[in-house]
Amino acid sequence: MQASRELIEARQMLTVARQEALRGKAEGGIPIGAAMFGPDGELLGSGHNRRVQDGDPSMHAETAAFRNTGRRPDYRDTVMVTTLSPCWYCSGLVRQFNIARVVIGEATTFSGGHDWLAEHGVQVTIVDDPDCVELMTEFIKEHPELWFEDIGEART
Repeated sequence: MQASRELIEARQMLTVARQEALRGKAEGGIPIGAAMFGPDGELLGSGHNRRVQDGDPSMHAETAAFRNTGRRPDYRDTVMVTTLSPCWYCSGLVRQFNIARVVIGEATTFSGGHDWLAEHGVQVTIVDDPDCVELMTEFIKEHPELWFEDIGEART
């Protein structure tokens, strides 16, 4: 019963991250979105991948959501929600600031550092959201050069 309740909550939070991903896509960027939530489910901040739009290789969705969350004494009671399994860079952010839980829309098109996070005590929930899978599958097919650049595997 608790697991199904957590999955329902995860899907609700994922809606915010998915909306951010669609904003990024509409701007011509990489369609990955993220959001940070507090212990009572309140939205603290959200954002989307802006590497293309800003010309900033560090502006991943999780980074944008974290920056928009703002300064807090600690992040141990927060939840990072992201449409895609976080890369090593974003997984490092989660560990550095002791974010307690990560909700992931999908890990089919890219499997980042979520296993490593789980091994280090982060509660990881993978939703396997078909809309997130479709969004990334289409993007990778249409823009492989941007995708490989984003994951640090630029093709020459």
